[in-house]
Order: sequence, then structure tokens, then C-alpha cells
Amino acid sequence: MALAPETVTIPYCGLPVSPDALWSRWNIDPALIMILVLCALGYGLAARVTDTINNHQKLSFYAGWAVLSAALISPLCPLSVSLFAARVAQHMILVLIAAPLIIVGRPGIAIARLLGYRRRKITQGGGFTAGLSTTALFAALLWFWHSPGPYAATFTSDIFYWSMHISMIGSALWLWHVLLDPRRSHAVPSLLAGLITSTQMSLLGAVITFAPHPLYSPHLLTTLGWGLTQLQDQQLGGAIMWIPSGVIFLAVATIVLWPLIGDRVQRPLLPSEP
Repeated sequence: MALAPETVTIPYCGLPVSPDALWSRWNIDPALIMILVLCALGYGLAARVTDTINNHQKLSFYAGWAVLSAALISPLCPLSVSLFAARVAQHMILVLIAAPLIIVGRPGIAIARLLGYRRRKITQGGGFTAGLSTTALFAALLWFWHSPGPYAATFTSDIFYWSMHISMIGSALWLWHVLLDPRRSHAVPSLLAGLITSTQMSLLGAVITFAPHPLYSPHLLTTLGWGLTQLQDQQLGGAIMWIPSGVIFLAVATIVLWPLIGDRVQRPLLPSEP
């Protein structure tokens, strides 16, 4: 009696891609494309019914939407099946570039106004409580999905794959909502959240970079075609997480601190009261 062949599970982004076939591999999942288009149209409709969102903010949202769409649809998707470094790069693009650009577009306010809500507290952060909550959630999800077991599960299940991306994108949007809160009273919570996030992302990147052996089984046989050993690919991925996160969050911390520094510098120059 012949044995049935083993079932081969194909990851969401397809089988590993070779360098010569990379640019022929685009993710044209109709459900994903429809959702992305609906998000863009929904924001456009919502932004039209409020006068609190200017053209620069709208441009920022659509730039973030374009970056997010490119990260999910472009050949970076199948490349992330071959290389751990590509998967990390995809994640960093989503959480460090696309998410803040989208938040600058104030989608929360646009949607709240579209639904008839007028109170600003619906779309603004909540100081230290929100800052610590969103920082903890983002850190927990980042470490969880880059642990060997959950990471490997995203290659065998579309549910796990999209659970990873949706949870990471959602928590990143909430985190940047807190970090970019324009209220001066929230500068310190925003700064604290940025510093904690930068530290934990750098720590995770360092742990991955300096691991003495490969951690991620899905890439056991997929890196050699790209001229990398599995350990070299893992080290590159760790460095991608380690360095950009520190630089970007340091820049955000500087932006948050600048109004406070400006006040301290200008205050002595003001004429003294009689």
C-alpha cells in the first residue's frame, strides 16, 4: 500500500523566491487589494466632512497608505519568505514609516466626525496611562511575533500570518497616536513611551543579531540562493530592527522635547514683570 505524499503548506506570500524571479512576484490577493482601496476611499470620504484636516495631513495619510500597500503587495512579500531580513524590513517599514505617516493624517478624527462624534477626547491619547498601555502592548506583540515558535506559525497558517500583521500594525498606529500627540501636557508621556519603545526594539534586535545559532526554522533552506547563510540572514535582520528603530524614535523624542526646550530658552529672554 503506497503512502500518501506529505502535504506541503504554502505560505501566504507563496514559495521562496529566487533573485532572478523576484520582480515577477507580486501579491495580487484580491481581498487585500479591496480592503486597501476601501480604506483609502473611506478616509477620503471622512476627511471631506471635516474642516480640521488640512491638505498636508491628507497627503501624509495617503503617503502612509501607499507605503503600507507597497510593503504588503510588492515583491517584498515573497522575499520575506526567503529571507528573515526581508520579513523584518517589511515589519519596520510598516511600524516605523507607514504607521506614523497615517497617524499624521488624523484618521481617528476623520472617522469620528464621519460617524457624528464631535468630542476631541474620542481621538486623543490619555497621558501616562495610554502611553504605558500602548508601549506595553506594542512591545509584547513585537517580541511575541519574533519569537521562533509564533514566527514559524505564520508560514503555515494564513490566520497566524494576518494575526501578526494586523496586531502589529494596529498597535503601531496606537503607539504613534500617543507619540505624536500635539498637546504639550502630553509631551513627557510621549517622550517616555518613545524611549521605552526604542530601548526594547533595540534590545530585541541585539538579541537576534548576537544569537549564536539560527532561530527561525522557516529559513533553513531559503537563504543560500541569496548568498547568505541562515545565521548571516538572521544577523542582518536583527541589525535592521536594532539601528533604524533607535534612530527614528530618537528623532521623535527630539521633536517632542523641542517645544519644552524652546520654552526654557525663551523664558529668560522675556521682560521681567514689574
